[in-house]
Amino acid sequence: MFTVRERDRLRDRLIEQARADDRVIGCALVGSAARGAEDAWSDIDFAMQVAPTTDFGSLVGDWTAWLRETVKIADTFDMHAFGALYRVFLCSTSLQIDLSFWPHDTFRSTGEPLQMVFGEPPPTAERREPDTSLPIRMGWLYAVHARSAIARGRVWQAEMMLSDLRQQVLTLACLRRRLNPEHGRGAHLLPPTDTTDLMAARATRLEDTELWRSLHATARAYLNEVEQHEPSLAAALAPAVESLGP
Repeated sequence: MFTVRERDRLRDRLIEQARADDRVIGCALVGSAARGAEDAWSDIDFAMQVAPTTDFGSLVGDWTAWLRETVKIADTFDMHAFGALYRVFLCSTSLQIDLSFWPHDTFRSTGEPLQMVFGEPPPTAERREPDTSLPIRMGWLYAVHARSAIARGRVWQAEMMLSDLRQQVLTLACLRRRLNPEHGRGAHLLPPTDTTDLMAARATRLEDTELWRSLHATARAYLNEVEQHEPSLAAALAPAVESLGP
């Protein structure tokens, strides 16, 4: 397990490396460090704005090689989002490091706070109304597949589908409360009125009758949440969702 001192020291080295790299024209801390909410479990989120005409692949490769020389890396993978490349590292100490590389003309806030270290602050992201369409549709999809899995005796698949259904309910509740739904980051801030029934709906055993009970209870919580967002759609979905299972 890494220590806070080790994490802070490594972050300082990342900042020094970015300042020394002419190909990096701006960098910022993201996540809990930018919010002033770090604790002993926080990782490092480090965003870099890449200078025009830079060979993107060479830059990412150089930073990867430097980090591997600086700290012992267990594994790494890439994600592409918001026009940036996110290279995610897992250190042997279990510290996670997210390095995001942004083309100079796409560097921006994604809704999370940014704490600029150097460079020009990006434009403030426009506030958009939350899009509930996908979690609503994925909710009934997972409910249907949970029903099929229980009926077929596939208890582990059923448990996974029920968990996915519950995740959509939590996502919708977070969006309604203007909390961050990504990876459940805002779920702990939901009031008990939003979570008590959902908690009671969790299956306590991977047995037929208990899984059916969990499906019906979670489906009710799902419909109640959809009604908060789109009452007419909730009414249209109710006959199908309420008819799931015995």
